[in-house]
Amino acid sequence: MNPRKFFGELRRRNVYRVAVAYAVVAWLLIQIATQVFPFFEIPNWAVRLVVLLLIIGFPVALILAWAFELTPEGLKRTETADAEHLPTRSRTRTWIYVVVITGAISIGVFYFGRYRSSKQSESTELPAKSIAVLPFENLSRDPDNAYFADGIQEEILTRLAKIADLKVISRTSTQRYQSKPGNLSEIAKQLGVANILEGSVQKAADQVRVNVQLINALTDAHLWAETYDRKLTDIFAAETEIAKTIAETLQANLSGKEKSAITARPTENSEAHDLYLRGRYFFGKRTVNDFKRAIDYFNQAIAKDPNYAPAYAGLADSYVLLPEYSGQRADESLPKARWAANKALELDSNLAEA
Repeated sequence: MNPRKFFGELRRRNVYRVAVAYAVVAWLLIQIATQVFPFFEIPNWAVRLVVLLLIIGFPVALILAWAFELTPEGLKRTETADAEHLPTRSRTRTWIYVVVITGAISIGVFYFGRYRSSKQSESTELPAKSIAVLPFENLSRDPDNAYFADGIQEEILTRLAKIADLKVISRTSTQRYQSKPGNLSEIAKQLGVANILEGSVQKAADQVRVNVQLINALTDAHLWAETYDRKLTDIFAAETEIAKTIAETLQANLSGKEKSAITARPTENSEAHDLYLRGRYFFGKRTVNDFKRAIDYFNQAIAKDPNYAPAYAGLADSYVLLPEYSGQRADESLPKARWAANKALELDSNLAEA
């Protein structure tokens, strides 16, 4: 066959149009597969299968375009269709519809891809193994038990901070947020974390109830929640269990040393522990009188348990900051701070607070 006649025949049988239309639709389907499939957690092999089928289908589409033509009466062989001279206007109109619909879908896929990419970049900017422990709500009937809720929050945070594979935001950064804030996503962005731990504490006599829930702040999904009913003498075990479960949920790796650190019991004396928590509570208020009250409580805790390392660390912290807030000479309190810090490290060389 004459090459000119052959190419003319390709044009007459709309093979060129089919090739262009097939390429446009194939591109569109590939875009949909790459953008939408991950959204529904469809595996990657499905995308590869779509691409492979489209490649195989290309020569098949060209052969069908050569042999057949779509007419108002249905699919007919090209010779028959030519004999009836299908109106050009009908073909043109159909072609316009195909282009418009394809363009509209392409725009939709484009903007969906941009939206999804922005969401992905937003989530990838925040480490998955990152957490902020917000202030715990005091549900006790006695409002004076707020010190206990604050203390439990701080001790859980301290245990989590001993896990190197976790990014844990300091208590100083989280204290400005209320215990049950409305916009967790915004708070997470401000703190640079992907996860938030909320909680509440209810203390009555020698019993305590701790409610905690771990939330992925980006998706607002509840990853884990639990209620712990314990005696005051067993509160350290609850804190340890909470820290371990959070580490497991966020898939943080723990070394043997870190496992020992988060299971440590700083004291067996529940009275000393209670006095220590009161000391930390007043220490956090940052006033001269509150520093003095904190020092008094830390000394009482040490009197109950002379081997209570965190109490010595709290005493050292109070003596260090007292001159800054009171205006008294530093040489009066710094020797006491140095002695308390050395004692804390003597009792526990791995104590972060010291």
